[in-house]
Parts: sequence; C-alpha cells; structure tokens
Amino acid sequence: MTDTTTYPAPRRLDREAMGWFSRAEAWLDDRGKGAWIAAMVLGFILFWPVGLALLAYMIWSKRMFSGNCGKRRQHTTSSYRAATRSSGNMAFDAYKTETLRRLEEEQASFEAFLERLREAKDKAEFDQFMDDRARAARADDEGSSSRMDDRGQAPA
Repeated sequence: MTDTTTYPAPRRLDREAMGWFSRAEAWLDDRGKGAWIAAMVLGFILFWPVGLALLAYMIWSKRMFSGNCGKRRQHTTSSYRAATRSSGNMAFDAYKTETLRRLEEEQASFEAFLERLREAKDKAEFDQFMDDRARAARADDEGSSSRMDDRGQAPA
C-alpha cells in the first residue's frame, strides 16, 4: 500500500515576520537614534513590555550608544569580506594582499604620528601652564616685596 497523504507546506511566518521587522528596523535606522528613542518611549506609553523590549534590543544591538545606528559596522564587515575574498586570479590576489599589507603599515605609522603629535601638543600646553603659573608666582613675590611700610619693612 502506498501512502497518498499530503502534508501542508510549512508556513513561512518567520520569514514574513522577519521581513516586517527588518523593514521597521531599516526605517528607524534611516531616521537615526531619535526615531529609535521615540519608538521606545511610545512603546512604554502604549504597553510597557514593548518599550522594555525595544530598550533591550537597542542596548543589545549597540544602537543606544552609537551615533550611526549600526551602519558603520555593517559597512566595515562587508568591506572586510570583499577585501579578503579570492578573485580566482593568483597574481591579482598576491598584488591585493601586498597592497593591503602596505596600507595597513601606512595606517599604523600615521596613527603613531598622530599619537606623537598629540603628545607634543599636550607637552606644549603643560609647559605653557607651568610658565604661566611660575609667572604668576613671581608677580605675587614682587607684589609682596614692593609693599613696604614707611619704615622700609614688609608688613607683618
């Protein structure tokens, strides 16, 4: 005997819900952090668990503390994947690897230069502060020694 029972196709609720959620997430991301906060406040006003869920999602996805709502992280990840993917041409892949290595070295040396520049600026600002402080102390000393009474003695 053969079984002729047909089973219904699996429902695609997850994909439909994910599509709606992804569209809502993209819409809020396009409008920035203020839209996320407004949605969270509105969620708290309408039904507090919704607001709490939005707050938890914003913290978990790092949307709460970043200014760009995750766009930079997605761009960086896709750029890294594109840079490390093989083109199939060994000569080009070797050239790309060498160029990326050279660029990373240049970036590291530039960051070291910026760090030295910041240190020099900090040192100059500190030296200026110390000079101003010494100048003020000298002015106080000169001011107190010039205040003599009529008998030529400094006041007690």
